[in-house]
Amino acid sequence: MATLPELKEYLATHHIEVWEYVEPTETAAAAASAVGCSVAEIAKTLLFLVGGNPVAVVTCGDVKVKSSRLKQACGLSGKVKFPQADDVLSYTSYAPGGVCPFLLPADLPLFLDTSLQRFPVVYAAAGNSHSAVPVTLAQLKKLTGGEVAELCTSISSPL
Repeated sequence: MATLPELKEYLATHHIEVWEYVEPTETAAAAASAVGCSVAEIAKTLLFLVGGNPVAVVTCGDVKVKSSRLKQACGLSGKVKFPQADDVLSYTSYAPGGVCPFLLPADLPLFLDTSLQRFPVVYAAAGNSHSAVPVTLAQLKKLTGGEVAELCTSISSPL
């Protein structure tokens, strides 16, 4: 697991600053309140198990990943589900509430949802539940190697 100082050092080499907060940032709503932005501008990093295989997705805080789209994008079949907290830590090296898109294990597939394109800057977690990292989609693509895919649907629209 990358520690906060390690993440800060890594991101600083790319001219990206880590913001730390006293307030918790473990949910999109809490992070938006701490950062002072909309929930949509929070770049949440989620882990899914697709047919038992881990897949990470970074998406805006106001949308929901659609299972069929995720399976199509990653080329896997089977049930899509959220893992247990200990599995999140095992697969990502980060605890739930602070999963960061940076410095994930190299063998973990990562997708960046097209919803992130709506904003010039989004705010991702920095490996703990009291931080945020302002980044662009281009920076996310460059630093994570994530593949951009249309995976989500609006929370208010039918699945």
